[in-house]
Amino acid sequence: MFGPVLHVVRYKRKELGLLIDQINASGYGLTLGVHTRIDETIAKVIDNVNAGNVYVNRNIVGAVVGVQPFGGEGLSGTGPKAGGPLYLYRLLSTRPLDAIEKSFVRGDALVAPDTRLREVMSKPLQALKAWAASSQHAELDVLCGQYAEQSQSGITRQLAGPTGERNSYAILPREHVLCLADDENDLLTQLAAVLAVGSSAVWPETDISKPLFARLPKEVQARIKLVPDWAKDEVAIDAVLHHGDSDQLRAICQQIAQRSGAIVGVNGLSHGETNVPLERLVIERALSVNTAAAGGNASLMTIG
Repeated sequence: MFGPVLHVVRYKRKELGLLIDQINASGYGLTLGVHTRIDETIAKVIDNVNAGNVYVNRNIVGAVVGVQPFGGEGLSGTGPKAGGPLYLYRLLSTRPLDAIEKSFVRGDALVAPDTRLREVMSKPLQALKAWAASSQHAELDVLCGQYAEQSQSGITRQLAGPTGERNSYAILPREHVLCLADDENDLLTQLAAVLAVGSSAVWPETDISKPLFARLPKEVQARIKLVPDWAKDEVAIDAVLHHGDSDQLRAICQQIAQRSGAIVGVNGLSHGETNVPLERLVIERALSVNTAAAGGNASLMTIG
């Protein structure tokens, strides 16, 4: 067990979904372990729980660097996972635009990643790109293509590990990204970045955002939420993109810090800047499964 056992909670099998909702509602999501031989139960838990590291039929301590990148989400963590592929980039003040994309090339050549979710998530960005091409937003058209290439969101990769254990690493979008800008082009840049990672944009209702929203394709509109007052706690915000000056940024950081709940990262950009750090708009999930617990390790049969 991870830490002392404080409570043992009994629940009926049919209430598993409610139990998961209660765990998620706590706001904490460091590690979670599930012990069962029922594949349906395993799938239900790992598909619905909000935790940075999930362990199936094994202990939940002793994460290994490169095998189980470690770190939580929500109230249990805001930055990249320790031992994960995004960690070093957070320590740099600048980096090449394609640095993160290139860091995965070698591993992807050895084991093909699972990109099915990415393909589904990319449809709103494709719609925005098509709209940009048809409405004489040439720079936005290029940015959509650039962000699509750079984004690693929606991709699951298999990691190296001991025999009898399957370890995977997934990058997923932060659900709601607050977009703040006084210029239409900056707002569109933010929107392209948000859609590239599969997130939804939160736009304050302004004289710029409302008419722009009305001109966008319906598939893109579905990924935007217009709000009269973003500072209210009931407005869900998981990350912030801001184009503007340092004084504006300071004031926004102070407002965000006053919100209850998890720490929300604020990413400040100067007017016209397009180098949006897409990795700040995602979360990382690590899954470790004891495959031998189901009655043996079938992969050993393939060793010749």
